[in-house]
Parts: sequence; C-alpha cells; structure tokens
Amino acid sequence: MTEQTDDAMRWGPAEAPATQLVVLLHGLGADGADLIDLAPSWAHALPHAVFVAPHAPEPYDEAGFGRQWFALWDRSDAARVAGADASRVWLDRFIDEELARYGVTDYAIMGFSQGAMMALHTGLRRAVPPRAILAYAGRLLAPERLGEITNHAPVLLVHGDADPVVPAENSHQAAAALQAAGVPVETLFCADLGHGIDDAGLSAGAIALQRGFAAS
Repeated sequence: MTEQTDDAMRWGPAEAPATQLVVLLHGLGADGADLIDLAPSWAHALPHAVFVAPHAPEPYDEAGFGRQWFALWDRSDAARVAGADASRVWLDRFIDEELARYGVTDYAIMGFSQGAMMALHTGLRRAVPPRAILAYAGRLLAPERLGEITNHAPVLLVHGDADPVVPAENSHQAAAALQAAGVPVETLFCADLGHGIDDAGLSAGAIALQRGFAAS
C-alpha cells in the first residue's frame, strides 16, 4: 500500500474514500521513508486518512544521504528561522497540492525533531488551519514571532524526558509560549525515552488526530 515518488512516500487510505490528509515531516538526515510506517498504526484510528511523508527540499549537508528542512552548520537562531521560513514556502505549496490531489479539505500535520519544528512553524501560519499539529521531540522556532500566526490549531507536544539530542525543556518552553499566545496545547513527556517515539506517544497522537478531525 506504500507508494514512493520523487517527492514523498504515501500510504492509504485503509478504507475508501479518502476524506482526510495527514502530513508526516521527518527529522534531520532522514527522508519520508522514516515516518511512513506510522501510517498503519494510525490508520486504525483514521481509516479514511491518506498519510503523506514528503522528503524535505534540501539534501542533508553533513552527509551523502538524507534530507533536511534547514541547515545546521550555522546554529544561530536567526539562521534556523531563515531556513525554516524558506522551507515553509515549499511545504505550504506541497500541502496545498496534496489536498488537491486527493480532493480533501481536512488535514493534520505531524513532525519529528526538525520536522516537528517545521510542523509548528508552518501549521500555525496556514490560512486554512490544520485540524491538529503533532510535534514530537521538537522545539518552537522564533517564539517571539507568535504574534504573526494565523490560526490556533490544537497542538500536541510529545517528548522523551531523556532526549539527548533535543532536550525536553524545549517542549516545556514551547508549551508555555503557545499557551500564552492562546493556542490550545496538550503535552506528554515520556519517562526514560530518548530521541524517539514510543507506544505512549503513538497512542496520544492517534487520540489527538481523532479529536482534531472530529471537531466541527
């Protein structure tokens, strides 16, 4: 059921017709294949959803394989945000094209690590809000720019409390900033989990997606 193209991996729907789109954004140095295996797990909760995992627009500049949403050779906040702004233009267009491809209007965005940063950075600035934004092991870029967001889509933040790559404190900070901006936020901090996604996180994601798509 998995389809591979030059720009993305696609899966579903488990049951026709497709009525929902879930966009899965991979982390640094991976590609869409890294997250598309989440689709069968979440399809039990969303049988009419198509899952699409795009390959980020840039080659990973620190290896001969993988993709990146923005470079990290300059780790300043300004450089990260500039890179995310550029990829947001690409991602906005990609999401619009996928909605048109499947003829659906309801969608959600999920991301892991750097993909989680893009999910938040892009999802909250979409003209038509996603039904839910799921950010795993990420951080909120440019919290000082939350005044420019265009929607208040519900957000789920999931993070391992033993993450050595992106410390869980980033999600604590993101939750506080988003709540202050009026964005509804739920959090799950997974005990003894490193930089990854566990069963508890998958279950929380399924519930958040179901709730988001069920909301009128």
